[in-house]
Amino acid sequence: MQWTDALQLAIRAVTAQRLRSFLTLLGIAVGIAAVILLTSIGEGIHRFVLGEFTQFGTNNITIVPGRTKTGGTPSGLPSSARPLSLDDARSLERLPHVVAVTPNVRGNAEIAGNGRTRRTLVYGMNSRSTIVFRSTVQSGQFLPSDDEGSARAFVVLGAKLKTELFGGDNPLGQRVRIGGLHFRVIGVMAPKGQFLGIDLDDTAFIPPGRAQELFNREGVDEIDIAAEEGVPSALVAARLKARLIERHGREDFTIVTQEEMLKTLSNILDVLTMAVGALGGISLLVGGVGIVTIMTIAVSERTGEIGLLVALGAPRRTILALFLGEAVALSALGGLFGLALGFGLARLILLTLPALPVHTPLSFVVLAEVIAIAIGLAAGVLPARKAARLDPVEALRAE
Repeated sequence: MQWTDALQLAIRAVTAQRLRSFLTLLGIAVGIAAVILLTSIGEGIHRFVLGEFTQFGTNNITIVPGRTKTGGTPSGLPSSARPLSLDDARSLERLPHVVAVTPNVRGNAEIAGNGRTRRTLVYGMNSRSTIVFRSTVQSGQFLPSDDEGSARAFVVLGAKLKTELFGGDNPLGQRVRIGGLHFRVIGVMAPKGQFLGIDLDDTAFIPPGRAQELFNREGVDEIDIAAEEGVPSALVAARLKARLIERHGREDFTIVTQEEMLKTLSNILDVLTMAVGALGGISLLVGGVGIVTIMTIAVSERTGEIGLLVALGAPRRTILALFLGEAVALSALGGLFGLALGFGLARLILLTLPALPVHTPLSFVVLAEVIAIAIGLAAGVLPARKAARLDPVEALRAE
């Protein structure tokens, strides 16, 4: 039998029972659509989270006080570990491949100015923080390179904080009160947006020494470093570690590289994407059961046809290929319908909920269609083998 004849027979068998074939296609289509939609959401979240972290640079290193053996940051519980100091930050600036270093002292405080009051985040950082975090000044200037011990009482406002306190007025040169200390506004930051739910524009930046005084801190919350691009962060981290051990006498701090953090996040998000995709795969299994059922019924209904083909000399492998072809055709068509449905739902979500990231890589599309065909092939094996093993005499007698 020529392959064109086999294709015509398969198409005729599918179109002969349109409703039954459509319902079988629908089972596969729903499964493929669920896989495409869920994995698109998972991949979109993956890209969104990684994009959030890389907006501050791609080769950053953070040092926090307290030693953790499993990585990450300390729990915040009371500890006897020696705090990181402003002198520690200064000592790291001279190391090779270190572009910029800034201490980081943060807290929540009430800011009053222009007759208005607002409680917001206050960061104690030096002049190099704009390099470390890739931020820009919209008007005025950022904090000058004063000595931390005698830094002038200057403040730079975030874009939203400036609007809340001064509206459309120019805040440069105005005085504001933060906690119990007075500061002069020298700059306004360009809008940065949000980072994992934190409004980066609703913030104020003051010198780290002033922040220690404001929040009554002995040390700093962390030290942030921008390493030279193209240099392995592990190499820079090793030098930072050696310098701080030399100063502290022991390793009572934790170094977290952005490369390590992004790798961990990426692994977690990959597992999440696979998990949600597996949930959609349950629908594919249901569709596979539907193909087994329909093909088994088809074998029973077409017993006479099978007997006639065998009696006319058709090899049993041809009978096997015919029924496998029908199963694969049903699943492949269902997969195409499912891809269209999944793409449509993903685009609809993107239009109606732009805040929810949705992304469908081409590899997911190809993999979904391959899985659909594989399910059709697997589901059609048993009915096809049953058809191929029918005795032609018995088959014709049944007819």
